[in-house]
Amino acid sequence: MAVDAILFDLDDTLIVDEAVSKEALASTAQLASKLAGVETSAFLADAKKYGSEFWRQGPCYDYVKSIGISFHECLWGHFEGDKPELTKLREWSRNYRVAVFSAVLRAQDVSDEDAAEKLAAHFSAQRRQLARLMPDAVETLVRLKKSHKIALLTNGAPDLQREKIAASGLGGYFDAIAVSGEHGIGKPRAEIFQILLAELGVSADRAVMVGNSLERDIAGALNAQLAAAVWLQVPGSEEHAAVKPHHTIRGLHEIPALVAGI
Repeated sequence: MAVDAILFDLDDTLIVDEAVSKEALASTAQLASKLAGVETSAFLADAKKYGSEFWRQGPCYDYVKSIGISFHECLWGHFEGDKPELTKLREWSRNYRVAVFSAVLRAQDVSDEDAAEKLAAHFSAQRRQLARLMPDAVETLVRLKKSHKIALLTNGAPDLQREKIAASGLGGYFDAIAVSGEHGIGKPRAEIFQILLAELGVSADRAVMVGNSLERDIAGALNAQLAAAVWLQVPGSEEHAAVKPHHTIRGLHEIPALVAGI
């Protein structure tokens, strides 16, 4: 059966996400060393520790987990919107990001709220400045767009994911876009796939999903009974999950030939 539509994940599929966040933290660690004389490797380890710990213990955890908002994103997202969940997240995250860097500094016997605020602002600015595309993203979309409908299915906060899309310059390639936070449903739930497919006017058995997450992209595609679930294996950020993709690729350039053979 021919493939009519290809659904793409965004973070670490079309744009670099995890590596950029790590680079922004590394830059923040260097600033912390200049401001307070802290040891950078310890700073990075503690930033991951406290960032994840405070994120999990926070009052918004159930929401961010279900929508797919990482602790890294809570360190730089604005979370605009009038939904109660977003209002709560916006207010909490402002204190969260300073609290994380305060805890990291205190771990090295530095108590400096002003420095913590500067570090929080620096991370946010660096995370935006360092944003970049995955290799072959544009070339792949250009090739596929000639013969298929192209859609984007991404978990995350509405404004932050839309900001990423705008910054990437890829928005014009998509026939439809679904952001989990705009629907209150995130991958791997089949419903978010069904919403997007309905907008495209394409049946599940004529659509393919491409993404880097086994637990969200691949499991979701299987739940929605798509024709194929294609796992983009990103070196250094592979997940270990009991989910089996139909196909595994190591670069976006492999997709056109793969889809042609389905």
